[in-house]
Amino acid sequence: MRIGGLATGMDIDQLVNKLMTAERMPLDRMEQDKTTLTWKRDSFRDMNKSLHDLNQLMLDMKLSKTYESKAVSSSNESAVTATANANASEGAYNINVENLATATVYMSGNVEDPDIELGENWKGTYTLEFNEKADEEPFSFEIKSGDSLRDVLKKITNGDNDVRAFYDDQQKKIIMESTLTGTLEKEISIKGQGKNGQSFFEQRMGMSGTEFTTKNGKEATFYYNGVELTSKNNSYELNGINFEFKGKGDASLTVKNDVDHTFDSIMKFVDTYNKTIDTLNESQQEDKYRDFPPLTSKQKEEMSEKEIELWEEKAKSGMLRGETLITNGMFDLRRSWYSEVKNDSQYTSVTEIGISTGRNYLNGGKLEVDEDKLKEALRENPQDVKKLFSNNVEGAERGIINRVEDAVKATMGKIEIRAGKGTSTLENYTLGKRMKDLNSRMSDFESKLTRVETRYWNEFTAMEKAIQRMNMQSQQLMSQFGGGM
Repeated sequence: MRIGGLATGMDIDQLVNKLMTAERMPLDRMEQDKTTLTWKRDSFRDMNKSLHDLNQLMLDMKLSKTYESKAVSSSNESAVTATANANASEGAYNINVENLATATVYMSGNVEDPDIELGENWKGTYTLEFNEKADEEPFSFEIKSGDSLRDVLKKITNGDNDVRAFYDDQQKKIIMESTLTGTLEKEISIKGQGKNGQSFFEQRMGMSGTEFTTKNGKEATFYYNGVELTSKNNSYELNGINFEFKGKGDASLTVKNDVDHTFDSIMKFVDTYNKTIDTLNESQQEDKYRDFPPLTSKQKEEMSEKEIELWEEKAKSGMLRGETLITNGMFDLRRSWYSEVKNDSQYTSVTEIGISTGRNYLNGGKLEVDEDKLKEALRENPQDVKKLFSNNVEGAERGIINRVEDAVKATMGKIEIRAGKGTSTLENYTLGKRMKDLNSRMSDFESKLTRVETRYWNEFTAMEKAIQRMNMQSQQLMSQFGGGM
């Protein structure tokens, strides 16, 4: 039982709180240390995110298509357009489209009332036969009670059967057409009869008689450099080029290296690389304010949100300053660009294609690009530019991008050992082990504080009781002296 100063007139609660504030100071320092470790860990992880973004972009920079993309221009895009892969040969290609590929279309005779129920006579399972492969089952659909003709057409269209069917309300006719172009190996038909023995396809859908019309599909016919060719589709792939036929007519198509694509890819990489270098540099140039330690919970209670924000901005500043794994990582990145690439090609250094790390050492090794010189190299010898960047071998022949990737991955690995990642438990990284140790020490110290506070209360309570007894004895003596006079 605690006695709150009734005998002494002292505020025991306040006295104990002041004493405990002094006792808690080591715990406050441990909490601040833990906060600092948490901020440092998060700063390292943010750094790894920047390095990860750069590393992802380097995957594209190692692909052949980045350097060997082809651009295709057409003299008559209303007749032919084309795209080309990296294997396409540069040069001119002449195409004359004689006719486009068309699809087979069936148009029924006059059909009334597509929305009324078909009735019990037409209930059952029907089979659509068209273009199925030998090992495939024909498409089947079921007519149920309440189904209308329009419902059946939707079932056909929605099925996996290469046929589209719909009702033309203006012409009052059903149109069935192949979604594939070219000559059909098998005509469209629906097998199945109503209970009256009539064919659903011919009688109910009107696909017979004098009004029933068909337009058979045709293959595309075109001339390639004077040689007649055909295609079931309005496209044709030849020598790494995919031609798309748009209409009848002649067109001259020119295939050449897509310098702009490669240039844009390199510039995108340079921009991301420079942003990463900025992030690394800033981490080493930030001021460190040693007079602004992390705030304790008690201190935050006495400050406004704005004051807390401004304080913590300074407290977090310079969190990674002087970290050797960051400075070593920056050095390794710079060195990746300096070393000669001995690859038996025209280019052995990035300076030969217009890329340098700049003369200003304070920029931390950011890349500078002579755009005209880079484009000239890409036009003249894209294969050797590719070899300079992405030659995936070990030793002196290793490409620049591969070297940069090695440096980035090495730095990321060291950061992960130091600060872990989002899924890491405390015991799996260096800072985490220190945080775990702090947690244990803080827990022990909090138990100690509980015992100290209990001791203080016991001492003050004992003092209160002693003074109470003395007061009572004094009153008794006074009463006796007063009674004897």
